[in-house]
Amino acid sequence: MAIGSTTSAALKPVRTRHVDLAAIGARDALLDRLFKGAFATAAWLVLIVLIAVAVSMLWGGRQAFSTFGWSFLISSDWDAVQQKFGALVPIYGTLVTALIAMLIAVPVSFGIALFLTEVAPNWMRGPVAAAIELLAGIPSIIYGMWGLFVFVPFMAAYVIPFLNAHLGNLYILGPLFSGPPLGIGMLTAGIVLAIMVIPFISSVMRDVFLTVPSRLKESAYALGSTTWEVAWDVVLPYTRTAVIGGVFLGLGRALGETMAVTFVLGNAHQLTASLLMPGNSIAATLANEFTEADSELYRSSLIALAFLLFVVTFIVLAIAKWMLMRLAKKQGS
Repeated sequence: MAIGSTTSAALKPVRTRHVDLAAIGARDALLDRLFKGAFATAAWLVLIVLIAVAVSMLWGGRQAFSTFGWSFLISSDWDAVQQKFGALVPIYGTLVTALIAMLIAVPVSFGIALFLTEVAPNWMRGPVAAAIELLAGIPSIIYGMWGLFVFVPFMAAYVIPFLNAHLGNLYILGPLFSGPPLGIGMLTAGIVLAIMVIPFISSVMRDVFLTVPSRLKESAYALGSTTWEVAWDVVLPYTRTAVIGGVFLGLGRALGETMAVTFVLGNAHQLTASLLMPGNSIAATLANEFTEADSELYRSSLIALAFLLFVVTFIVLAIAKWMLMRLAKKQGS
């Protein structure tokens, strides 16, 4: 009886559920279209906001551009009483301080990233990397206060007199390093900016250095290469695209920094070749004078400065993109 029951149960047909493949395919296609549409909307929204910001700043500065024309870009005048404004001094200060910051920050960041990935013992890499990332989270006003109350007196007492004595009399470099020991100035602002952007650049470099396959470095070491040769001939060529991106990310931060530069730059509308003299930048000018703009032309000139900062940043990022495209073309991708 048990055998017969088992046989009949085994011969009983199995019910199968009908699967509507067409409905499933239509549903998946709909979800896929919704997914693409949502992310395309987000991407276009960023572009629309970017264009809207640029157009609004250009519209706000239209009075300054129409009043001064191209002379607004090459004039060093900034006289709110006589209503004469020029953007040359802020543009010059912005570019010079950012250049000083990059000249200091890039090699230091490369050294930090190389140390953390190739030289430092394992127990040290984690804490040092975490400390560097924490530096990136410090508010810029803290850097500015530290620069004004600690770094500026140090520059005035030790660094600037040394530069005046040893470099101020040189034929070419002399005009760059001659001036009174005020402490504040473009060199001080550039150094503070370098300290601020080092955590960003070094973190990017460290992360991309860790992506280099170990077999490449081990093969180079097996052939007798030194640590420097491995870093320069293996690690850096493998990651140069991301390294350049990290450098320009730091440069963008340096160009747009406001509070820290405002504290230590001196905020003087004067054009000078000396890096030890006070100067001004676009961001510092906006932070200091926007609340004091008592006329439409004054306010329009400040908004026009903001538009020029936007243009400078866009040009820098465009150059970075162009360099990355050239590197990709050389690599055959």
